[in-house]
Amino acid sequence: MVDKPVAVVAGVGSGTGEALVKRFAEGGYRVAMIARKAERLERIAGEISEASAYPCDMSDIETFRATLTRIKKELGPIKIAIHNGARAVRDHYTKIDPLEFESTFRVNTTALLVLAQEVGPDMVEMGDCAILVTGNTGAWRGKPHFTGFAPSKSAQRILAEALARELGPQGVHVAFITIDAAIDIWWVRERRGPDFPEDQFAKPADIAGECFHIAHQPKSTWSFNVELRPFNENW
Repeated sequence: MVDKPVAVVAGVGSGTGEALVKRFAEGGYRVAMIARKAERLERIAGEISEASAYPCDMSDIETFRATLTRIKKELGPIKIAIHNGARAVRDHYTKIDPLEFESTFRVNTTALLVLAQEVGPDMVEMGDCAILVTGNTGAWRGKPHFTGFAPSKSAQRILAEALARELGPQGVHVAFITIDAAIDIWWVRERRGPDFPEDQFAKPADIAGECFHIAHQPKSTWSFNVELRPFNENW
């Protein structure tokens, strides 16, 4: 029996992250889940037999690196790596703590570099592998009240592009996926309020389905910048 390939989802929340785990498990992968909240990971692992929990704070770079090393040792080389972690500081620019600001770069940008360092060489050797990065419109423009988030997401996008240009010719597909939408998660619904149009929420399962598709694009038609939004999203 051939072992199933390994996918890593770094950043597993109750929305997109959990949906990614489900979709890749359904698609024939053993999925390693990385997130701070061990309870959530254990719950998902109890529901999905092919999912394994690896609790880790991605802002602790050396612990994150050690976690990736452990995954490779326990599950084998990683075929698909998804950076879905995000950290934001939501405050007026005059009130942002510089240390908190720097922490957004550790999770959103530096952790992506570490992920690529740990999986890239094996992926080049294996071939037919992918690194996906989930982002949002903060990667493309700065707006009021996004001072504590957009800079690190923009840096993340440029890092992903540099990796794509370097690893692509070596057979590793790197893609940056901009989710320009209110994602259908309970806390987003609370923030948007009862009058927000139901069909303007992006469904986590649909986002995960598109990510699975992008991870398996034929080499003759690879995407890098991918934008996902509901049909009625104003852009």
